[in-house]
Amino acid sequence: MKEKLVTVARFTDYIQADLARQTLEDEGVVAFVLGQNFGNVYSGVPAAVDIKLQTPESQAQEAQAILEARAQEWQQDGAPESDEDLGDEPEPLEAADEEQE
Repeated sequence: MKEKLVTVARFTDYIQADLARQTLEDEGVVAFVLGQNFGNVYSGVPAAVDIKLQTPESQAQEAQAILEARAQEWQQDGAPESDEDLGDEPEPLEAADEEQE
């Protein structure tokens, strides 16, 4: 049986989204980045891209906790230098899209 995927965070920078995906996978959470190739298709055109980081529904709360803890670590360590470098804040689970792609 396939499990529903839910969006745990949104980004406008696919590199930051992929770093977040890798962070989750390092912690044993299955994660997928959707929308990362949009900028590659329209190269040279600055676009407001909605890149989604998704996990299986059963791992969504764990994923959000990991991302929140990592964001706090980055702020305490002083890296990345601005909130913009982190991408958008992870959405609360109740507000996350319940999409499966």
